Amino acid sequence: MGSQGSASRFQKVVAALGVLVLALGVYRIATGSWRQPAGELGFFYDVSAARIFSGPRTAPPPIRGVDGPDEDAFRAVVVSTSGRPADRSTWKVAYLEKFSPELKERTATAQRSGESLAMGRMEVQAHRFVRRLDETTWHPMSSEEAEVILSEWTKLGTEGAVPVLCTP
Repeated sequence: MGSQGSASRFQKVVAALGVLVLALGVYRIATGSWRQPAGELGFFYDVSAARIFSGPRTAPPPIRGVDGPDEDAFRAVVVSTSGRPADRSTWKVAYLEKFSPELKERTATAQRSGESLAMGRMEVQAHRFVRRLDETTWHPMSSEEAEVILSEWTKLGTEGAVPVLCTP
């Protein structure tokens, strides 16, 4: 009888733990706490899939897209043209950003080692590029055309609305 009582108690403990794990899982899904904190995610745009998705904000672009092994996803600045970012139908990609291969590698190395990026601000700007979604030409961040591209999103509002930046 002693071993049957121990087995029964063990089964009850296992069942209680199972219920606890299930409840914790339901809670995390319901509250969204299973996701990374919002500040750690950023938007990317997969060119071949023509799709916006979220990924680690610190990932140096381009990164692997959602539809295959190619690194054809670029950091995307997304705005709500109505000023209501909760309404995804108003989202528009203002521009895309990528790093040069050198900056991408140096950034990844610095992130892995925990060291600072050993490049000055002006040097970094020369290795960052932007373009409009519907264009193929990339412009160095330090160029006059990049300045135009970076400011255009403020004029994308519809019906007099002020556009706002969206976050994942």
